[in-house]
This record gives sequence, structure tokens and C-alpha cells, in this order.
Amino acid sequence: MQDFNQQHGTNLVAVAKVHIEPLGIYSHKVKSLQAVPAGAVVAIPNDATNGGRALHLLADQGLIKLKAGAGNSATKQDIVANPKNLQLKELEAAQLPRSLDDTTLSVINGNYALTTGLVPAKDALALEKGQGNPYANVLAVAKGHEKDAGVTRLARLLNSPEVKKFIEDKYKGAVIPAF
Repeated sequence: MQDFNQQHGTNLVAVAKVHIEPLGIYSHKVKSLQAVPAGAVVAIPNDATNGGRALHLLADQGLIKLKAGAGNSATKQDIVANPKNLQLKELEAAQLPRSLDDTTLSVINGNYALTTGLVPAKDALALEKGQGNPYANVLAVAKGHEKDAGVTRLARLLNSPEVKKFIEDKYKGAVIPAF
């Protein structure tokens, strides 16, 4: 949101996290992350935001280690340990589902997984968590309006148990609550 505010001369602030389309680690070649062989090719998104997300997901699963302080836009240069000598290949995010036959693992955005028939909750070997995720879609308002009655009511409704259940039932893991 900081980038958006700078680029557009706005002053938006997040009021409530709502949902996220999680990145997932997928494979047509292995059934678990423990089965990933040494030297495996791993495809990740080539854009800064999703590439960083992919590296953090791989690190969260113990496949690589990132240097302390590697932020949300981590790069391959932030990798300090790669015990399986994984070969990271950066691809356009939309191409990642098609890379599954050519790679051991592909880290795929939820929206692209869906459009190619993957079911994240069933097919992914690992998924990003929703709660506390810095990439969550948010309810944003102009600074100074965070406490407006309508805004606080909408935030409360968006973070309700009913909305959480709706997201979980409707999207079956392709979209997950971020609250």
C-alpha cells in the first residue's frame, strides 16, 4: 500500500485484513516436500512481490534459509542456505502452472492455480497461511476515516465468523481468510 500511496499521491491506510489467494507449492513429480531430490528445479514467480513471497514460503517449509531481515521483497541473493542445492528458475507467474511437467516444484499464485484446474487445498504440497500474512487483501480507507461508523461496521462484518465460513466454503482453500 505504501507503493500505491507514493505512486498515486494518496494516503490510504489498512483497516482490516480480509482474504488472500495463497501461493502454493505444487508438483507433478513428488508427493511430498520431503521427497524433493537434491538439485531439483523449482520455478518461482519472476516479479519482485511474488518472488519474495515464494522464497519465504520455501523457507517456511525448510527448503531454503533466508538471511535475517530478508523482507517481503526477498530475492535469490537473500538465500543463505540451500541444503538440497535447489535450482531456482524465475518465470512469469502465468506460466508457472505450465511448468509443472518441467520442474520438480512450482510455486504458483492461487489465481493461476485455479484457472488451470488445480485445487489449492487438495493439490498443493504447502500453502501460505492467511492469518498475519502481509500480502492479504485489505479494507483500505483514506487516513482519518478509520474510525468512521460505517468503516468500523464494515470492517467488523468483513472479519465476522460468517464471512470466514463463506470464504472457506465457497473457495475451498483457493482464497483463505486473513483474519
